[in-house]
Amino acid sequence: MLNKKILFIFFFAFLIRLIALNQSLWLDEAVTANVVKNFDFTQIISKFSPTDFHPPLYYLFMKVWTNFFGYSEIALRMPSILFSLMTGYIIYLIGGVWAMAFFLFNPLIVYYSQEARMYMMVTFLLTVALYYYLKNKNQIFFGIFIYLAFLTFYGSIFLIVSFLIYYLYKKNYKFFILNTLYFILIILLISPLLYQQLINSKVALSQVTNWSLVLGKANLKDLLLIPVKFSIGRISFYPKWLYWGIAGGWTGFVLFTIKTVLNKTVFIKTVLYLLIFPLFLGFVVSFFVPILQYFRFIYLIPIMSILLAKKNVTPYHYGVTIGFMIFALVYLLLPQFHRENWKGLVFNLPKNIPVYMIEASSDPVKYYDRSIKVKRLESIKESKEREIIVIPYATEVYGLDYKSLLVKSGYNLKKEISFREVTYERWLR
Repeated sequence: MLNKKILFIFFFAFLIRLIALNQSLWLDEAVTANVVKNFDFTQIISKFSPTDFHPPLYYLFMKVWTNFFGYSEIALRMPSILFSLMTGYIIYLIGGVWAMAFFLFNPLIVYYSQEARMYMMVTFLLTVALYYYLKNKNQIFFGIFIYLAFLTFYGSIFLIVSFLIYYLYKKNYKFFILNTLYFILIILLISPLLYQQLINSKVALSQVTNWSLVLGKANLKDLLLIPVKFSIGRISFYPKWLYWGIAGGWTGFVLFTIKTVLNKTVFIKTVLYLLIFPLFLGFVVSFFVPILQYFRFIYLIPIMSILLAKKNVTPYHYGVTIGFMIFALVYLLLPQFHRENWKGLVFNLPKNIPVYMIEASSDPVKYYDRSIKVKRLESIKESKEREIIVIPYATEVYGLDYKSLLVKSGYNLKKEISFREVTYERWLR
């Protein structure tokens, strides 16, 4: 039975997650919304997933959810809130009240608790697997949850492999062999989809000139950004010297707090290994496949939270919790740190003027107004209209110099209207 203090923590964590929950969907969330709205269960697997970079389990779950609760921003994001709260409870079972509080109020967790993507779902699944792993509980359930995690987010493989290697290190050959064989079986079962995704991703990436701009390469900057974002969350601001001063100082405090709890007990060594080794694997793999982005390792924050709490209560515990809450509230209460404001942009688009943009980035426009017929910005030089709207989102990533094409076609930029992180332009000739 949970006591009143724990129930209050959960209630407060739930309440703050409701702040600005109806903020605009950004691109990836709009993809989620449009997929579950426009594809049935079999089409998600057979038509959408082969062109995506993620496994289908999250989309299948969201298809069921939205059939009951609809497609509003709040309905789409509520599963992530619930997964984050359930993860907090599992962390409580592993590491106690302080570990739970560190997780529930972590600013990066609060941010992704409000995102209609798979990151909170995979964090929950891997944390349940961690519970069975650390408590030496039912190994069947451990296996089930790591397989569900892999079918939710391929990036979970770094923690899964770390689990298996530790079995081998502890000479627990039975569980190592069984879980490895089962995991290989899961990969074989999903291999037709994986193969198709690899083929399609190579084609897609070859068409995106500057895709490396948004991928995490194996470099020191992207590696160091992981503990910074784990500590300060998704916020960023200018001047950069002030941001890095605050972020670096706070991250140093969090890491120092972890250092104060380190000892030579088997539990601490195991948890520390499970925090560091997946990052090492991700760093190595990123030399070949650039994936070293902090949000891809968000499932390690429960492990960090458990480490932070493994000591008698000290002023550091209160300091970390208060700091986490401050950074979380900065994100929640200041709109400039919210997601791309596609809602505002779409609602303010002039009527009856053709809209051009990168078609692969048009999901937010389709979500907020399906009556808008988006035209391919790549074919802008064929335009015959006197006046057009251009939404230049992602043109830099695609290496599309649309302005030169428009100027050559006789267009002049009439007006540029900006919303949070997104812009539209009116061109006239």
